[in-house]
Amino acid sequence: MNTDIRTLDATMLAKLQGWVGKTETLRDDITAAPLRSLSATLDRADPLPAEGTAVPPLWHWLYFLPSQPQSEIGPDGHPKRSGFLPPVPLPRRMWAGGRLQWHQQVLQVGDAVTRTSRIESVTHKSGRSGDLVFVLVKHEVGNARGLALTEEHDIVYRANPQPDDPVPPPQAAEKDAAWSDIVKPDDVLLFRYSALTFNGHRIHYDRRYVTEVEGYPGLVVHGPLIATLLVDLLRRNMPGARLLGFQFRAVRPVFDIAPFKLHGRPSPDGKIVQLWTEDHEGWLTMQAMATLA
Repeated sequence: MNTDIRTLDATMLAKLQGWVGKTETLRDDITAAPLRSLSATLDRADPLPAEGTAVPPLWHWLYFLPSQPQSEIGPDGHPKRSGFLPPVPLPRRMWAGGRLQWHQQVLQVGDAVTRTSRIESVTHKSGRSGDLVFVLVKHEVGNARGLALTEEHDIVYRANPQPDDPVPPPQAAEKDAAWSDIVKPDDVLLFRYSALTFNGHRIHYDRRYVTEVEGYPGLVVHGPLIATLLVDLLRRNMPGARLLGFQFRAVRPVFDIAPFKLHGRPSPDGKIVQLWTEDHEGWLTMQAMATLA
């Protein structure tokens, strides 16, 4: 792949949009070990998961993991651009956000589960620092009892940054939180989450690569990990709550060079919870909202 690509021509865009409608079905088993390991990683005192234990919200990301052979891994640690996702030639790929809806069925330890995925759209935008390509993937996850979860997953592809690229202005984080917590990310936390999700993306564990090749100041904290920590903040403060929906959007990268803060604020009726993260400079890094039963 040419890592200097910053713009896409009409022919390439038309080819990428030909992926719309493509589907993929994966099967997996809900086992206890990943749940036990993530509980330890998040310092939760959860009971040991047994047969029938429900999968906590967002912990389904521990299953349906990528399994490409080592020979099919690209220089950034991601699988090479082929297969289910369109082969966008822009070098940076990021999880930009998503929307999830939980249904009546619950994923449980012992379940055989299926995930059917569909490319919903491939859209293009010309940014100030080059082209952006957005890929929307819809996942439906179910077990023998029926549909358990619907998820829309936003993926963004972009060019590598250049020294003269404009920097978008940061947004100040809100200060009126009802709950807050501090997370001190380090390379061990990021490595453990990468291992649990079989995520080989080098920006999360290879400090030399992330600083010298991608130009970041430190290791990048996984967007899904931050989202999981926000839901965990809700669960710790409202332990009986049942999520019906959750949406999140990455606003600004978080690095392991300093602690960051988790914040939450429920609505007066307790049905909506606003959630967000704040970096050590006070800037908003992720914005989310949970809808409760």
